[in-house]
Amino acid sequence: MALLAGLLLEGASQMRDSLTWVTHSSQVLKTANASLQHLQQAESGQRGYTLTRNPEFGEAVEVELAAARRATGDLMIQTADNAAQNARAAQIRTVVAQRADQLEEVARLARAGDFAGAQASVASGRGRYLMQLVDARVGDFLNEERALSLTRTQIVERRLNYNRWLVLVGIPIMLAFIGFMAVGLIHRVRKPVDDMMTVMGQLGAGDRSARVVEAMKSSEFERLAKGYNAMADELEHAVADQVDSEERLRVANLELSQNTEVLRERGEVIELLGGMAHRMQAARTDEELASIIRVFVPRVLPEIPGALYAHNNSRNLLVPIAAWGGLEVAAAGFAPDQCWALRRGQSHFVVEPGSDIVCAHATTHGDEETHHYHCEPLLAGGEVIGVLYLKGVVGAENRFRLTVLTENIASALVNHRLQRGLREQTIRDPLTSLFNRRYMEETLALEIARASRSGSPLSLVMCDVDHFKRFNDEFGHEAGDAVLQAVSAEMRSRFRDGDVICRFGGEEFTIIAPGTSAATLANRVEIVRQGISELMVQQGGRTLGSLTMSFGIATWEESMERDGSTLIKAADAALYRAKRDGRNRVMLDARSEAIAA
Repeated sequence: MALLAGLLLEGASQMRDSLTWVTHSSQVLKTANASLQHLQQAESGQRGYTLTRNPEFGEAVEVELAAARRATGDLMIQTADNAAQNARAAQIRTVVAQRADQLEEVARLARAGDFAGAQASVASGRGRYLMQLVDARVGDFLNEERALSLTRTQIVERRLNYNRWLVLVGIPIMLAFIGFMAVGLIHRVRKPVDDMMTVMGQLGAGDRSARVVEAMKSSEFERLAKGYNAMADELEHAVADQVDSEERLRVANLELSQNTEVLRERGEVIELLGGMAHRMQAARTDEELASIIRVFVPRVLPEIPGALYAHNNSRNLLVPIAAWGGLEVAAAGFAPDQCWALRRGQSHFVVEPGSDIVCAHATTHGDEETHHYHCEPLLAGGEVIGVLYLKGVVGAENRFRLTVLTENIASALVNHRLQRGLREQTIRDPLTSLFNRRYMEETLALEIARASRSGSPLSLVMCDVDHFKRFNDEFGHEAGDAVLQAVSAEMRSRFRDGDVICRFGGEEFTIIAPGTSAATLANRVEIVRQGISELMVQQGGRTLGSLTMSFGIATWEESMERDGSTLIKAADAALYRAKRDGRNRVMLDARSEAIAA
């Protein structure tokens, strides 16, 4: 089959090449005839121009001569593969060029008006001679090319006949060979297949000892028979082990049922803890976090009272966040070294008196008698985050719940601590630790909205350090920072917890005082002013001298802008009056003074 395909491909390739040469000869013949026709058309046009003196015939002469020259040039290119024909084409181009030059000369005389000279040139007979020479050269060329074309056409026909006989003879031979091979193959396959089907029928009827023992006379069927026998052996062993397998399956099914119940319970716990984790991650305040703990932990560990403690880094204490189940906890908290779970970095529990060491903090929960409790440390990256205290025994069935619970709570505490730290960084001035101007503007807008709804008074204090530039100029900017820190600390100690003290910018400060009128606030501000005037700031082992502050107070009214800008301007105007009247004093804005009077 491969040989036949190769012979057919070779024949097709040769026939394609022969057809290409036949096409090439046809193109050469066409080009040679075209050159002769263009020259004849030019000759006719020249005669018409000479006889009729019509310029249109003269124009046709130039066009046809140019076409004749192009045709002879194309003929040279097309015969480049045939030296003999190429030489004949060169002769044709030479005589065509001579005849074209002679025709152009006659046309030139005619265009110059010398028609007598043009007729004389025509009558000389040279043009007729050249034209006969062109006809002879073109005729020789065409005869030779037609002979080549005929030869090539005959080659194509011979190759076509060769391919036809190759198909007519080769395909029947190939089909006969395939049929012979198919008959032999069927004969070799039928007996092994019948033997295999007989044995498989016996196996299907219940005879598990049925095996293929006949020779298969084929390596493929031998492998198939061996595979079948091996499968039958395995099946026989499998049937023998069926009773044992069914028993194991029953035991496994029982274990699976138990595991399914455990997984169901754990799935419920995970779903519950997922809801708890989402809420803890969204908590913004300690009270919100405590509320979530009090709601969800008793559901995760029912009937086990307990408390959650978080580590306060600045005080190095475990302070209570939330308690549930009626457990009373001390607000003061306890030191980390009072808990063995934190010391060891792992769970610590006492299930009966004397079974283990009792944590010092456990006695504060009333466990000095029963000593049944469990402490679970909350750690993150080796750092103490808190501790989960449970009053009672955490059984094995609740260990999974406890593990997942502590992981969620520890993650929530870390996130809460980070959020609180980031919040403090965005609203606090890093030098004085007072609230910054952005926080002041947001808080002022909220307090104005609250005062508008409730009708309660709201006052604002604008103040700054008198002659603050003197501290920077005389002692340096570090001295100026020390002054700002001292003033900030004094104001934090003097104003109420509900008052919002902010650094407005530079040495200027703002105090938002909800629920207080300007007249009432003036007495409190006067105490602050007096306390600041008594400060003696130390920096770098030297005393910076006394300092004073000026204060301006204004109270919000319904006619003012709700964003607080009008109130700030009023308090700032009062501060300017205090500066103008000699500094180190408290001044009310004009409206507040009128009300106070």
